[in-house]
Amino acid sequence: MLPADDRAYLAERFPRFTETVDGRTLCVVLHEFPLPDGLTPAHADLLLRLAPGYPDVPPDMWWFEPAAVRTDGKPIPATRVTERYFGKSWQRWSRHLAPNQWRPGVDSLQTFLALVEKDLVAATAP
Repeated sequence: MLPADDRAYLAERFPRFTETVDGRTLCVVLHEFPLPDGLTPAHADLLLRLAPGYPDVPPDMWWFEPAAVRTDGKPIPATRVTERYFGKSWQRWSRHLAPNQWRPGVDSLQTFLALVEKDLVAATAP
């Protein structure tokens, strides 16, 4: 289960989130996650797959359903793979934190989601 601080943050910012365990992986889905201008659709479900040991072990990658694409049709690097979870096809955003970018005991889903949002905006840059 999520740490209490993560759960409180998500409940406030994304009240329609769900938690599920898939094997040993904790899966969090943020339903109707808002996507920035320049991406379509306007909202998509965002899947976070948290490895055993989270929050000491950092999150790695994220997934959207339906797939997020640029409105101008240009490709978004490292987003062409789809994976099946919970009976749906999810677009994988292959993103990895740099060594020492995650601070165990300090960083949280709030930190990670800030990185996700920053990357989404960068994905719309010309």
